[in-house]
Amino acid sequence: QVMESGGGVVQAGGSLRLSCIASGFTLENYVIGWFRQAPGQEPEGVSCFRIRDENTYYSDSVKGRFMISRDSAKSTVYLQMDGLKPEDTAKYTCGADLIKPGGTVQGMCISPAPHAYDYWGLGTQVTVSP
Repeated sequence: QVMESGGGVVQAGGSLRLSCIASGFTLENYVIGWFRQAPGQEPEGVSCFRIRDENTYYSDSVKGRFMISRDSAKSTVYLQMDGLKPEDTAKYTCGADLIKPGGTVQGMCISPAPHAYDYWGLGTQVTVSP
């Protein structure tokens, strides 16, 4: 399973670090993604990461402000979010999908398919006030 933490309320311009703790599987065999969904909107892939070759994708909306990283010893993937904006307000969820032939890191983020992933968390709320 995966479990997120680190969400909260922050003023615009502030920072938060989200954590996705994995248990029961080896991070290196999976593509890990952070996704967000605001009420009434479709899920958006924020950042996806294949640890095996450090292949990383960021959506244009967060590029240069967010950074994904991992601590394999802790089986944890982080999402450092700086320069937060009110439009970043959403529930952020961590997903993990087994690396498959032909699969891409970018594809996981561009076309989120939570129902198809091997692991999907409960999410953590991020609220950015103006």
